[in-house]
Amino acid sequence: MTTLIVLGLLFVLLAIGTPVGFAMAFSGSVGLLMVGGTGTLFGILETAPLSTVSSYELITIPMFLLMAELVLLSGVADALFKTASAWVGRIPGGLGMATALAGAGFGAICGTSTASAATLSSTSLPAMIKQGYEPKMAAGVVAISGTLAMLIPPSVALVIFGLLAEVNIGQLLIGGIIPAALVTATIMATIYVLVWLDPSHAPRVASVPWRERFVLLWQIGPMLALFTLVTGTIYLGVATPTEASALGAAGALVLAISKGKVTPRTLYKALLSASYGTCMIVTILVGASIFGYFFTLTHVTQDLVAWVGSLETSRWVIITLILCGYIVLGSFMDQIAILVLTVPIVMPLIKSLGFDPIWFGVIKIVTAEVGMITPPVGLNCFIVARYAKRPVAEVFHGTFPHFIAHLIAIAIMVAFPSIILWLPSQMAP
Repeated sequence: MTTLIVLGLLFVLLAIGTPVGFAMAFSGSVGLLMVGGTGTLFGILETAPLSTVSSYELITIPMFLLMAELVLLSGVADALFKTASAWVGRIPGGLGMATALAGAGFGAICGTSTASAATLSSTSLPAMIKQGYEPKMAAGVVAISGTLAMLIPPSVALVIFGLLAEVNIGQLLIGGIIPAALVTATIMATIYVLVWLDPSHAPRVASVPWRERFVLLWQIGPMLALFTLVTGTIYLGVATPTEASALGAAGALVLAISKGKVTPRTLYKALLSASYGTCMIVTILVGASIFGYFFTLTHVTQDLVAWVGSLETSRWVIITLILCGYIVLGSFMDQIAILVLTVPIVMPLIKSLGFDPIWFGVIKIVTAEVGMITPPVGLNCFIVARYAKRPVAEVFHGTFPHFIAHLIAIAIMVAFPSIILWLPSQMAP
């Protein structure tokens, strides 16, 4: 009964717009007070915040956020869509495919899907509509391409999952690379099929001379080098994810300085924006820690694992139900909220079923991508609708083919775990 009361309080707080971190901290505190009294409550409140923020790996988040801010400040990211469209624009649906490639590129910069969707909405979306693309299709492509930031290093979502699940963050980040390539290819293939079925949705663009293509490719070279620096040092074991994130932030600063974009004012804004993002995430993690102590005291997780273990059904049926549940949750809840609410509960269950935590973490993030485009609260669709000045229902309609294609991609990754686990298994010890 206590658990139901606390969960009900949590969802009421979330429903009325209370920030996730505060909602979890307050409802968890109420639960601790009901279960253990004031002594237990104050004991946990005295220790949980410090134990949460003192994690060394937590430094990864502000460094990745700062790297994103500095790369965007440098202006290199602006050339991404132009370069991609120059190389694939002549293919049927080429500008849409360029948007997917640019989305992957922005993912390597932004680390968050909302920032990536906003950037794509202001760059590739106007270009596609100007070229004569059907607005519904163009908006759908932008919304789904923005989600790639959740999967491609430096993915803040994967870092948060690693912190919550207490698994190797470096392996998580590297494990997302091949799935990100698969999902990008899935988006591009979906665009090709849609244009093949109805060529009027996406007129072809004029071919770009080869000389100009290579000039554009040279312009984004520094950003590709920065991405290689971060992921390469993690993969080779030269640096931990925390050290690699610091290298990335330093490299982004050098890049911004070389482009003449750094002034005291712009640097202050970049630092402030990264600080805001970090404070928000840390607040959520502290709230999740307090709420997690309540779950530990009430044995909810242990009881759930014991109950599932008693079921006479295949573990693949259970993992399918879990992933379907994540897609449903993603249709009306923020993805970070889903992570902090569910990972502490689900991870013991995943381990008890014999699934690899790295594999599950990447699969979970791909299902989160689907949630970002699923009505009624698919956040990326609302961002694109605002920038495109189109009805949000039209954007949701445009993402539907990609929703189906993503389900197929998830099924492939579930059926063939080596797609996720092969690269991490090759990492230097």
